[in-house]
Amino acid sequence: MKNMIEIRWHGRGGQGAKTASLLLAEAAFDTGKYIQGFPEYGPERMGAPITAYNRISDERATVHSNIYEPDYVVVVDETLIDVVDVTAGLKEEGAIIINSSKSPDEIRGKLSGYKGRVYTIDAREISMATLGRYFPNTPMLGAVVKVSNIMDENVFLEAMDSSFSHKFANKPAVIAPNLEAVKRALTEVKG
Repeated sequence: MKNMIEIRWHGRGGQGAKTASLLLAEAAFDTGKYIQGFPEYGPERMGAPITAYNRISDERATVHSNIYEPDYVVVVDETLIDVVDVTAGLKEEGAIIINSSKSPDEIRGKLSGYKGRVYTIDAREISMATLGRYFPNTPMLGAVVKVSNIMDENVFLEAMDSSFSHKFANKPAVIAPNLEAVKRALTEVKG
């Protein structure tokens, strides 16, 4: 596939990894890309590990399976590093982005010898400061766009503004804070 980027999201039920993967797919679609955004369902329940995926390409994706060799991995909950092999199949020329207050160097030792790029972002702090509650998926969405360079940041922000305006039409007071969380993530990701 021409210029296909594959992303695997690891989170826990209720943290919004599925929603973030779908929002990323929607934003990429708005830029004219072909997209896939889908979760892997199993016996999910609040707090249980979940996986979601994105394929973003300049051409129609004919593959319809889970992603086993992703270019990027997004870890919405740092505790999953001890439970799930989050680096399984991750390409060394890709990167992993982890929600953590720790530095990439502090995290690297827990990543099964992964030699590629490691990024961290304190999605908890950003979320609490902007939204007043812990919703890590919104900052993680900004971080993956920054690290992967999937699309122009201004185009991404316009797409998120439109998406949040639609999604939160009945709660307009949360649109600006969600947009602020994404903007902060674009500048605060470390790696």
